Amino acid sequence: MLLGTLKRELKAQGMTYADLAVRLKLSESSIKRMFSEARMSLERLEALCHVLDMEISDLVVKMGEGRKRIAMLSEAQEREIAEDPRLLLIAICALHRWTFEEILANYVLTEHEVIQLLARLDRLQVIELLPRNRFKLIVASDFRWRANGPIQRFFKREVESDFLASTFSSGGEKMIFRSGMLSRGSNATLQKKMDRLLAEFSELHEEDIGLPLEERFGSSILIALRPWEFDLFRQMRRNPDAKNF
Repeated sequence: MLLGTLKRELKAQGMTYADLAVRLKLSESSIKRMFSEARMSLERLEALCHVLDMEISDLVVKMGEGRKRIAMLSEAQEREIAEDPRLLLIAICALHRWTFEEILANYVLTEHEVIQLLARLDRLQVIELLPRNRFKLIVASDFRWRANGPIQRFFKREVESDFLASTFSSGGEKMIFRSGMLSRGSNATLQKKMDRLLAEFSELHEEDIGLPLEERFGSSILIALRPWEFDLFRQMRRNPDAKNF
């Protein structure tokens, strides 16, 4: 998508919507609406590209390059990351667009260790290591961990219980649990809405990348839906396995 590529280029150049509004002499709300509604005239697109010192043809080329990026690692690649907590940490920092200096300032790793870990991520094609300890993320914008792959299994084993060990009553916390009875069609509808929510989460993550690290907080969202019955209740059924989804 051309606008998606344009947004990624804005972030790559460290330009926020507010910066763009000043350059184009528009309100920030107008800029946000322009991107959220995905409607833009050719003249406006040319103006945006001019601000980025690009031609529309350059944007099309970058869009093509983005399509070639990997959206998922192999089982073996994920296993390598999952087996080394330090490598997993650096991978997550890279996916969250941390800089080399921010990693060093926040974790007890030496400069040599971080460089070695970044080199491994470069080999795994997650990042491209650049001169002067800089790096850029090169995976696809819709990159995700494998379903029930090594990373997800690691998080389920090591992280899930810690994440859920909260009353979810402090600032920024919220948990909702609801039970009901849904048809297969309603279940599918809700899953589509969950997908849209996750897409919005990713979009907000991308929008906030230009903010200073001290204004961004590690945030996780857990969305779960399954045809399920409390095991104690299931055991009380005459035929517990008679009804399957």
